[in-house]
Amino acid sequence: MRPLRDLMSRVTAWENLLLAYRKARRGKSGQTAIQQFGLDLEWELVDIRQDLLQRTYRPGLFRQFQVRDRKTRLISAAPFRDRVVHHALMNVVEPLIDRRFIFDSYASRRGKGVHAAVRRYQVWAKRYPYALKLDIKRYFDSIDHDRLKAKLARHIADPEVLWLFGTIIDHSPAPLNPNLVAEPHEDLVDLMLRRCGLPLGNLTSQFFGNLYLDPLDHYIKEDLQARAYLRYVDDLVLLADNKNRLWQWCAAIERFLAAERLAVHPRKKSLFRVCRGQDILGYQVFPGFVRLSRGSGYQFRRRLQRLAAGYGRWRIDLGTVQTRVAGWLGHVRQADAQGLSSSILDRVYFQRGEPPRRSPGGSRGFVEQQPTEPAFGQPQQEQAR
Repeated sequence: MRPLRDLMSRVTAWENLLLAYRKARRGKSGQTAIQQFGLDLEWELVDIRQDLLQRTYRPGLFRQFQVRDRKTRLISAAPFRDRVVHHALMNVVEPLIDRRFIFDSYASRRGKGVHAAVRRYQVWAKRYPYALKLDIKRYFDSIDHDRLKAKLARHIADPEVLWLFGTIIDHSPAPLNPNLVAEPHEDLVDLMLRRCGLPLGNLTSQFFGNLYLDPLDHYIKEDLQARAYLRYVDDLVLLADNKNRLWQWCAAIERFLAAERLAVHPRKKSLFRVCRGQDILGYQVFPGFVRLSRGSGYQFRRRLQRLAAGYGRWRIDLGTVQTRVAGWLGHVRQADAQGLSSSILDRVYFQRGEPPRRSPGGSRGFVEQQPTEPAFGQPQQEQAR
C-alpha cells in the first residue's frame, strides 16, 4: 500500500474548486452567505487557491446548535468558505483512500448507507444464530488528534495535503464531554493536555470517522477471521455460530480499542439471538422481515403535525412538506410498514389559515394577499392530506 503523493495540485485545480463550490451549495443556494459568495465566485475561489498554496488558510468560526434525535447532539457547522475547502479536499483524497476500506463499512460511502447495511445484516441473520452489537462511547468526542494525523500520514505522503488536514483537525472545537481513556504511562496532566474531538456535521469528520477505525475493521476481518461483521460509524455488529466466540471477539475488540484510546459503551454491549429481532440502525430486523424501530412512527407523526401547523400559518411551503414526507416514505419502504405509514398520513391534514396581509409599500397597513400555491391533495380547497 503506497502512500499517495502529489495531491495538492489536484486539490487546488480550478475545475476541482468549482466542483467543490457546486457541491457545497447543493440544496442551500437560498442562504445569504452562499449568495454573497456566488456574486464574487471567481475572486473567492482564487483567494482560496492562494491561501492553500501559500499555507495561509485558516478555518473560520463554527456555528453550533443542538439537535434532538433520540439523544441530544451538538452540531458544528463550518462557514461556507470552509465547506468549499472540505469538498475540494475530499473530491481528491476520499476516493483514493476509500478503496482501501473494507467492503462492510457502510457510513458516508458511495453505494453504501443504512439500507445497504440493514440488508447485509439480514442476509447474515439467516445464516448465523447469534449476534453481538457494540457501540463506542462518545466516538467523535474521543478521537485523538495525534493518532488521527498519524493514520493520515500512513496513507498520504504529500506534505501540503497533510498540512491542510492538520489545520482542519487543529481548529476543531473542544468537545463538551470527552471520553478520555488513559494509557498506563499517562497521568492526569497528560490527559488534560491531550487534544481530541471532531465536530459533528462536517464532511471531513465523516471521512475521519471511517479512517480512524479502519485498522479495527481489518483486525476483525483478517486477524479474528470474523466473516459476518459490519460497521456504521461507531456501531459494530458481529454474527457467529456460538456465544463463546462472540464474547472472545468482544474482549479482543475492547483491548484493541483501548490501544486506540477508545472504549465500548458498557450499556450498549449486547449479545442476542437473531430470531428475536434487534434494533439495527433504526430498524427492528428479523431474519425474515424488517420493522420500524419502536417509537419511529410516533416521532414522525409529531413531526408531521408540526409541519401541518407551520403550513397552516404560512411559515413553510408545499415543496418543503412534500420533501419531508418523501424522505420519511423512503425510510419506511425499507420495512414492512405499509399499514403504519397509511394510518399516520391519513390522520394529518394540511390546510392554509388566513393568508398574511401586507401593504404594497411595506408600511404597517394591511392588504389581503391571495394564496398562490396549488392545493395539496384537494384541488377545490386549500386543504391537504
